[in-house]
Amino acid sequence: MRSDDLYSLPKDLPVPTDDGAAGHLPHAMVPPIGLPSTRGRTVVLADESQRGRVVVYAYPRTGEPDKDPPPGWDSVPGARGCTPQSCGFRDLHAELTARGVTVYGLSTQTTAYQQEMANRLHLPFEVLSDASLRFARALKLPTFEVVGMTLLKRLTLVLSRGEVEHVFYPVFPPDQSASAVLAWLRG
Repeated sequence: MRSDDLYSLPKDLPVPTDDGAAGHLPHAMVPPIGLPSTRGRTVVLADESQRGRVVVYAYPRTGEPDKDPPPGWDSVPGARGCTPQSCGFRDLHAELTARGVTVYGLSTQTTAYQQEMANRLHLPFEVLSDASLRFARALKLPTFEVVGMTLLKRLTLVLSRGEVEHVFYPVFPPDQSASAVLAWLRG
């Protein structure tokens, strides 16, 4: 059993700052790398974005309901909040798809790990695994290390026509990420 609430954000979370690690991403070409999805298929985001606008929210790692997070997790700026962020995209999914957007989650966790989370949270979209870090390295996505794990820093990419159209980085608070994307799409 966890000693905290997996579904909400603590009030004293440190705010991440823009370290410039995503500055190269606008207009970058999306690498044609296949990523396993929670629906048992391989997704190539470069191809998906040729068919329409794609929103990919990348996050460090979702927690497990029966395990505490890694030591010091809440003190790492931008680490905490993956479950609330996923729930935000779930809750606004219909509005996003009504605007012609396809939504994907992305983390370095394994597909099996992600499937449990996707089922538990009733996510209506696929979550992609970059456990090998091939996609992250090819696009030079910002990462950080904690307890021997290389994890993605939280960011959201809007992809269109095979390239990165827009980047949200850093993302804070994570539970408002989907709302920020929707506001940008409306603007």
